[in-house]
Amino acid sequence: MYKRLFLQRQFLVFVAGGLLTALIDIGLMQLALRAGLPSLTAASIGFVAGLAVNYAFHARVTFARLSQSHSMWRYLVVVGVNYGLTLLLVALAQALLGNPLAGKLVSLPVVAANGFLLSKFWVFK
Repeated sequence: MYKRLFLQRQFLVFVAGGLLTALIDIGLMQLALRAGLPSLTAASIGFVAGLAVNYAFHARVTFARLSQSHSMWRYLVVVGVNYGLTLLLVALAQALLGNPLAGKLVSLPVVAANGFLLSKFWVFK
């Protein structure tokens, strides 16, 4: 059942929204760095803008549901869970392989699948 979900057009749109978000996040961070802002400030600006675009994209395009008041909070819970999963996999890869990048790379499809399923069946249901 879940395998078919990841082959649907909706999942591809979800991934495209993630790529758009990443471009906005990284692009704004780079602009802020070039403007002379500190790196953590620049990263935060990119992250917050990306988060807002990601939520709006999925609410209006991927799942075509204007959000209810609770969906933003649910979305932020999913972001927190995915962040925790990413940190866990990075730490495991560091401890087991001495390579945190391996954990980050493994986390990408895990976080995409988890984000899609939780968004489809909980956040934007």
